[in-house]
Amino acid sequence: MRVRLAFGKAGLEVELPPGYRYRVLEARSAQPLADPLRAIEESLDAPLGAPPVRELARGKRSAGISVCDITRPAPNRQVLPPLLRRLEEAGIAREAITIFIATGLHRPATAEEIRQIVGPEAASAYRVLNHNARELREHRYLGATAAGTPAWIDERFMAADLHITLGFIEPHLMLGYSGGRKLIVPGLAAQPTIQVLHSPKFMRDPRAVEGSIEDNPLHAEMLALAALARHDFIVDVALARDRRIAGVFAGHPLAAHRKGVEFVSRVMLETLPEPVDAAITTSAGYPLDLTYYQSIKGVTAAAHIVKPGGKILLAAACEEGAGAPEFGRMLQEFPSGEGFLKALEGAEVVIDQWQLEKLALVTRRTEVLWYVPGLPEEYHATLWGRIFPSAAAAVEALCSALAPGAAVAVIPEGPYVLAKVR
Repeated sequence: MRVRLAFGKAGLEVELPPGYRYRVLEARSAQPLADPLRAIEESLDAPLGAPPVRELARGKRSAGISVCDITRPAPNRQVLPPLLRRLEEAGIAREAITIFIATGLHRPATAEEIRQIVGPEAASAYRVLNHNARELREHRYLGATAAGTPAWIDERFMAADLHITLGFIEPHLMLGYSGGRKLIVPGLAAQPTIQVLHSPKFMRDPRAVEGSIEDNPLHAEMLALAALARHDFIVDVALARDRRIAGVFAGHPLAAHRKGVEFVSRVMLETLPEPVDAAITTSAGYPLDLTYYQSIKGVTAAAHIVKPGGKILLAAACEEGAGAPEFGRMLQEFPSGEGFLKALEGAEVVIDQWQLEKLALVTRRTEVLWYVPGLPEEYHATLWGRIFPSAAAAVEALCSALAPGAAVAVIPEGPYVLAKVR
């Protein structure tokens, strides 16, 4: 059996040996819209739970628009032009509109990446700024939530009269679903705020997982933080398998995001009658598998359907290596997930520890195998699982450790598949 996996920009074909019960879990999604531009225009003029954009912007002197960074395939180039046009028609001068790259703690976008993210026209005609979470002085303190999380948000964004975010909704490994409030926090938040949100208090809560927002404490906390930042309006989209727009959800941050989540969960959820013995998965290819840090999302998503003691094989290109320096240092320092979890107890939260924490929780109950050719050799010895020089070698090792007839889930697009056991 031959399958094609999302891997880097070009994809990866692998041959699966016979003798096992394979189930290919394709990314389920709605059909792409026939006229996405019309859908965007209509959503801006008749939004959910909010006045039309022109009306909302009337009387405002400035606007800040938060957009995803290069690691997210958000269709900003389609959404921005009609939004920007309406803001100017409402009286906000072009020079008073600022587009913010919501990097969170990711690296800043390069000039070329900014052109990719917002489009060459917007990049040349509007002010586009990278967020920098590591510079606390560049943020405004807005107080603390009822749960005690300090709210530090980009000062330049807070200085704008109107706060708008553009995102897209997909399953998220700890927040349930992306989009909406995520473009404020962690997108435009300072490091101290991000560290609290990614502390064991939230990371180890079993409700802070993919596909869960109803009782997800992290979702509730981020809504509270976004409210402090005066989150005025969102334009979130759902994407089809080919990453064309399948749905547009604009309006009040709560009403529009909830409608988008309902849509995505309805079309994406894949249920299995029982857990599988093993899974072969990815991090959905470029741009999500640029780094090992991002690739972990493929593992956590697959873990929901694998038996305790089962195995997960992840294939990710990792062309930019491990990720941020802090993440790389932790990856080398701790040779086991259990040791890492123990080291976090009572310790100050370190940047990017949350991704490894989520991985460590998976390795408690499953074995993880890796085909990550872009990850430098200096990290291989301390990976929490075996690493292989080729996809063929990794598949052979996985299958040879399984009993004949074992159930194997194959997930070509990794975290774009929302799968659970019935």
